[in-house]
Amino acid sequence: MRYGYWMPVFGGWLRNVDDERMAPTWEYSKKLAQRSEQIGYDLSLVAELNLNDIKGEEAPSLDAWSTAAALMAVTNTLELMVAVRPTFHNPALLAKQAANIDHIGGGGRLSLNVVSSWWKDEATKYGVHFEQHDDRYARTAEWLSVVDGVWKQDHFSFAGKYYNVADNVLQPKPATKPRPVIYAGGESEAAKNLIARTCDAYVMHGDPPERIAEKIADMRRRRESFGLPPMIYGVAGYSIVRNTEAEAQAELARITDVQQSKAGYHNYQQWLAGTQLEQRVSLEDYSVSNRGLRSGLVGTPQQVLDRVKAFEAAGANLLLLQCSPQLEEMERFAECVIQKGR
Repeated sequence: MRYGYWMPVFGGWLRNVDDERMAPTWEYSKKLAQRSEQIGYDLSLVAELNLNDIKGEEAPSLDAWSTAAALMAVTNTLELMVAVRPTFHNPALLAKQAANIDHIGGGGRLSLNVVSSWWKDEATKYGVHFEQHDDRYARTAEWLSVVDGVWKQDHFSFAGKYYNVADNVLQPKPATKPRPVIYAGGESEAAKNLIARTCDAYVMHGDPPERIAEKIADMRRRRESFGLPPMIYGVAGYSIVRNTEAEAQAELARITDVQQSKAGYHNYQQWLAGTQLEQRVSLEDYSVSNRGLRSGLVGTPQQVLDRVKAFEAAGANLLLLQCSPQLEEMERFAECVIQKGR
């Protein structure tokens, strides 16, 4: 199992807690990234939203791509999976930017997490056209074709509904061959077929291991139908590791004390409307992002380690963790789970 975590570019993951002692600043992000690779973490996902989805629209949040470029220069082994939304980025220009960051890290440390946008208000406030769900995935399919094409060949041309590129030359090509890993997630039919056909890895919202096993089996069938090699499978999870189960459950109760007046709940209905999920997400689920509590990484060190092993048995090979406060809880998880499991 590889261990990754979300970089807290929004200042935390809890919609019920105002101050999680993890400021959305360059200084904190740098400290977290450098420490994480020392204690056994393999990867950090740098999310991309121009408004703060967790703490409310008025709260600060870091830009994903400039933050990733800076982090690449001050780390040595950490993979940076940077989120990118096609509606916000011209594909050829993003491919150029990503190739440059890949070289800053020496190759093999930059990857993309391709996300089809869901937040209509954010698009409106930033002057970006917002499309319906299946139209966004049609755009994403073209976007991926352009990125892959300009990464792999010069004098590349593409003519589509959304993008047109004529005789493109992109140099230097990415240092990572044949290309940086492309991760993506989604639960609609359009999303799963696109990901199986064009991406390298499938990342899933939190769910129990038995449900994750079903999802992986489904994606394997889709992947094999395209005659493509196996994918990487990642799962989101919110971790609470304590000496006793009672202590872990007390922390769980604290962070899921739903207070709908909090600013972080303002976009709940927009999020539901902008996605096509396989399961209805309750307000309690929404109190922690990415359905992380459903993964069940809550309990004593042994209970959590057993859960990790169950995800491995289900076919997952990457855990994408959130916790709060991030630095202290990641230290605890590394000592009690990662080191014991290796």
